[in-house]
Amino acid sequence: MLNLILRYGLIAGLIVGIPMMVLAVALNGHPPLAWGMVIGYTTMLVAFSMVFIAIKRHRDNDLGGVIRFWPAFALGLGISFVASVIYVAAWEAVMALTHMDFASSYAATLIEEQKAKGASADALAKLTAEMETFKVQYANPLFRLPMTFTEIFPIGLLVSLITAGLLRNRRFLAVRRG
Repeated sequence: MLNLILRYGLIAGLIVGIPMMVLAVALNGHPPLAWGMVIGYTTMLVAFSMVFIAIKRHRDNDLGGVIRFWPAFALGLGISFVASVIYVAAWEAVMALTHMDFASSYAATLIEEQKAKGASADALAKLTAEMETFKVQYANPLFRLPMTFTEIFPIGLLVSLITAGLLRNRRFLAVRRG
């Protein structure tokens, strides 16, 4: 099972990490925030299709068409963990290669959005102070790495949960043997 976790986790991690790196380098570390999020979460969902493929192949090829919920869920979580670690490493590589100051860009975007909405001076001052605190925190890898991990891992958790629930039913996408 460890072999499956590492193989499919690596594939999922590359599916999510490579596009992120290519886009960030191509856009010189300044992708539009909204589009970056859409592209990022879409590639995460595509990457976590590996969870479904791995569990189904394991069920059909190794276990004779039957898998219980907890072993399927554990396999999915393992793949999600490996993919998430690769995602974090790719994000750190992007920041190092592009010298991107994500925290400053993110803070400026949020402040500009609030200004455009007509936020009061007090609200803007409070948000600016919060963003300054965020920038200091984000500079610390002990804050940034787990924060980056939590961007992707909950999606893998959800995909693992749904996949394990679906594939524990032996009739769901059963292999027809002739």
